[in-house]
Amino acid sequence: MRSVREPTETEMLHRAAAYCTAAERCIQDVEKKLSAAGLPSDVAERIIARLVQEKFIDESRYSRGFVSDKLRFNKWGRIKIAYELRRKHLPENVCSEALSAIDEEEYHALLLSLLKEKKKTIRGKGNRDVFGKLLRFGVGRGFETSEVAACLRTLGANETDDEESMD
Repeated sequence: MRSVREPTETEMLHRAAAYCTAAERCIQDVEKKLSAAGLPSDVAERIIARLVQEKFIDESRYSRGFVSDKLRFNKWGRIKIAYELRRKHLPENVCSEALSAIDEEEYHALLLSLLKEKKKTIRGKGNRDVFGKLLRFGVGRGFETSEVAACLRTLGANETDDEESMD
């Protein structure tokens, strides 16, 4: 049986750099990987410092990409995105900056389209019931309650092909 040798700090630095090159990563992601590899915390800290210094890790860049991806692909609202950014222990100013870059018209259009699609599948006893279900759906996706309610009022006022209006 062969003995398994521990990887050197340089080897782990190269592995971590490759990990960061494959996709955008934050410090917490890399810390988890290095910890799972069984590296002592002082070695992991040196590796992370080097990756940050050499721009393999840039939390501002990571946050902007995270916000963009979660909005476009997962169709999440600001509240859910902000929560997930905080879970990754990113600095508050970095999170705020990334969230403020969201285009308001695109955000509103995304929510409106999500609610239109969901409305086709919702069955309710009346307009109030449907409104409540759609409101919970939008809020569950991480959109602001006031934003969801405004979109629902827009949908109810503008869609004449429904038997019942949602107002």
